Amino acid sequence: MWAGSAGTPRRGPAPTPTDDLFARKLRQPARPPLTPHTFEPRPARGPLLRSGSDAGEARPPTPASPRARAHSHEEASRPAAAPTRLFMDPLALLGLPAEEPEPAFPSVPEPRWFAHYDVQSLLFDWVPRPWGLGSHTEVVPGTPASTEDGAASSDLLLGAPGFVSELGGEGELGLGGPVSPPVPPALPNAAVSVLEEPQNRTLAYSLEHADLGAGYYRKYFFGKEHQNFFGLDEGLGPVAVSLRREEKESSGGGTVHSYRIIVRTTQLRTLRGTISEEALPPGPPRGLSPRKLLEHVAPRLSPTCLRLGSASPKVPRTLLTLDEQVLSFQRKVGILYCRAGQGSEEEMYNNQEAGPPFMQFLNLLGDVVQLKGFENYRAQLDTKTDSTGTHSLYTTYQDHEIMFHVSTMLPYTPNNQQQLLRKRHIGNDIVTIVFQEPGSKPFCPTTIRSHFQHVFLVVQVHAPCTPHTSYRVAVSRTQDTPAFGPSLPAGGGPFPANADFRAFLLAKALNGEQAAGHARKFHSMATRTRQQYLQDLATNEVTTTSLDSASRFGLPSLGGRRRAPLRGPGAELQAAGALVWGVRAAPGARGAAGGEAGGLDSAEVPCLLGISAEALVLVAPRDGRVVFNCACRDVLAWTFSDQQLDLYHGRGEAITLRLDGPPGQAVGEIVARLQLVSRGCETRELALPRDGQGRLGFEADAEGIVTHVERFTFAETAGLRPGARLLRVCGQTLPRLRPGAAAQLLSAAPKVCVTVLPPDDSGRPRRSFSELYTLSLQEPSRRGATETVPEDAPGVAGLPARKQLLRLCLPDGGGPPGPGHLAEERTEFLHSQNSPSPHSSLSDKAPILPNTTPDLLLATTGKPSAPSAGRETPPTQDEPAASSGCEDKGDPAPELRASFLPRTLSLRNSISKSESGQGGPEQGRRGWLAPC
Repeated sequence: MWAGSAGTPRRGPAPTPTDDLFARKLRQPARPPLTPHTFEPRPARGPLLRSGSDAGEARPPTPASPRARAHSHEEASRPAAAPTRLFMDPLALLGLPAEEPEPAFPSVPEPRWFAHYDVQSLLFDWVPRPWGLGSHTEVVPGTPASTEDGAASSDLLLGAPGFVSELGGEGELGLGGPVSPPVPPALPNAAVSVLEEPQNRTLAYSLEHADLGAGYYRKYFFGKEHQNFFGLDEGLGPVAVSLRREEKESSGGGTVHSYRIIVRTTQLRTLRGTISEEALPPGPPRGLSPRKLLEHVAPRLSPTCLRLGSASPKVPRTLLTLDEQVLSFQRKVGILYCRAGQGSEEEMYNNQEAGPPFMQFLNLLGDVVQLKGFENYRAQLDTKTDSTGTHSLYTTYQDHEIMFHVSTMLPYTPNNQQQLLRKRHIGNDIVTIVFQEPGSKPFCPTTIRSHFQHVFLVVQVHAPCTPHTSYRVAVSRTQDTPAFGPSLPAGGGPFPANADFRAFLLAKALNGEQAAGHARKFHSMATRTRQQYLQDLATNEVTTTSLDSASRFGLPSLGGRRRAPLRGPGAELQAAGALVWGVRAAPGARGAAGGEAGGLDSAEVPCLLGISAEALVLVAPRDGRVVFNCACRDVLAWTFSDQQLDLYHGRGEAITLRLDGPPGQAVGEIVARLQLVSRGCETRELALPRDGQGRLGFEADAEGIVTHVERFTFAETAGLRPGARLLRVCGQTLPRLRPGAAAQLLSAAPKVCVTVLPPDDSGRPRRSFSELYTLSLQEPSRRGATETVPEDAPGVAGLPARKQLLRLCLPDGGGPPGPGHLAEERTEFLHSQNSPSPHSSLSDKAPILPNTTPDLLLATTGKPSAPSAGRETPPTQDEPAASSGCEDKGDPAPELRASFLPRTLSLRNSISKSESGQGGPEQGRRGWLAPC
């Protein structure tokens, strides 16, 4: 007899089938209790999650209701499912995807109108945070994930836990993900440091992750009248503050006052920059007191803990050492030799002699020097008794001295598998080059037992000791070491054995050691050293003068002449340093209608937007990376609304910036700043209908520059003129379109909406500095080729070289070329004289930077030399590096490899003629691009 009830196990034989619905219901087990759904607000636990995402959350069971037991037969045949959690998103009930919360806007660093000197000053945080928060190990939305594929392997390198493998084709980390590496004069994101002064890229490979702003105290304070204050703050620990008041005569005859400030805490980031008196509360004629100044600039710093520093000469020297401890121009790099069939650490250390392929590689990399009596950087090698070997490998690159610890040149100990005399040097090097002969086993970084070796550059030779020798490269780095350049090509090569490969490998080694300084181990060591310096200054190098009483003593550095009258609204926007706004950025231009069709699919990234007189940067505060950078001279135009701004730069690329706060306030400040520091202007949105014959009434070239506008057409009525530049066509930016796609859109779309950049005052198309630089390299005379002068050119031979080129660019001695030609524009860009420009990028009353570095970089190709002779000479020599026929045909600028001689010319001088309309015989030939 089967007995049981609902909710109890069945025992005995199976029940007899019946048609009674009530009996069937009683015989079915009860289904799991239903989870009640509620939309009541819950405590904030992070982003909104859909049902089932709050796993691990303990809740009391809900008793089954009679209604639930009555309908339990409906769930009897369904498979068991995971327990249902509370819904937090109403869209999930309707079967719609959950709405992701928008990323928050980052907070703007204090104080508001402080002009930051460099990138790391933008990231200065008054709240001390442990390592890992705001370091390079975290991830920003839109950038590659933090869990990088460390298991990637190849025939050169094996993946290992705790290491990240780079096998080629990764690109550079940028806004929205990996981007193609930039070419000169643009800088890689990781190479951007100083913002207040121009940073010029003169070589094919840039040095990255260098805190070049560490020289701020030496340049603007050391040897000059200033004040130092030290103390022990309860929240910040030991601090050191340096203050200096500057006076500068503006072109209008007034006096411009500003304060240069340095705030040092135990964190490795330092606040450096200036603030104008116009951005400070009104004070006495002789300037604010130090206390009032710090209350505005550093409100979280306790003023009662500070004491005036002593007048001992030890104080400025200690501050120099403290600031510049991150700057080093002497590096040591280890080199391990791996023969065919080898792969372990012991096998590489026990190679007693170097083979011919290894010697060929060493001769390409540097110079073999005798250690005894060696007077340059020795990297802990014995230069007196030859106890660490008789010879070593030494070279210089970009003002750096590099000593290599070569395994086969260090002392060899027979019958000793560990070879401690070799490992004591190579094992303490941060960067190690592993040279592999053909047939060697793939390198695995876990075979190396060391606490200091963080970066391994694996170099494998192909066809050694032949005219066709080439190399492939792979990189392995620890997970807490950020990515560094130069980027590897797809497959890691091949690289021909020439000076370009030498420059690539040396730049990779230097950048790897600099990037490893952000790793946990070296970050902790640097923090302890910095804390000791600050503790010594706050304890032993202070006087009894407090910050309150310091103003009653003579402070000539904080005094001066009577303040000049205010320069009017927006005076604080004319600072030379970087002013900061909190934005959410994304690649591409969204325009007024929303997203770019098919182009903008990446999430917005919370960033700090910094705009200085020289550069525009986007810094992700969560991981401390620069995700976008652009010189102000490369800014073309902008389109803005109340809380959004589309910025066009370079060849017409665009980024979208979304801002918070009162509508129009932040956007208005950014636009006013861009008008001061760039040559760009606001774009125009035009809707161009077709005429009765289906024509738009204008013509444009492949670059989007309008070459002809027909009279009495809709295009002319809308305001389109020759010399204008198309930036967007039907919602698509031109650089994102494939070749010919813009022409198809213009010919097929029933109504064409375009974003137009108006021409300049002379009617010529606006171009960025990078475009003019690329055009200048296309002239044969700038590539080192000899330009032939036609014999029948009258009067050309007697003219100077500058005017000969101009005369040849103009057919028939003065007839203007067609509007599609750019010869005259390139010529004026290259050869214009030092004529003053009435259109200055900064206001006349803005501070002018002293000792400004020239902007324009012109390159000429030197004579090629043998690869073995391709050594970099000291900076005082102008010997060009060697070159060979190994240039990448796909490189947009093959002349910009390592084999060129940089020459400089000021940007303002180089394009002032085209704006001012001044200058000799060329003045009458400028109207060939004027509006029709």
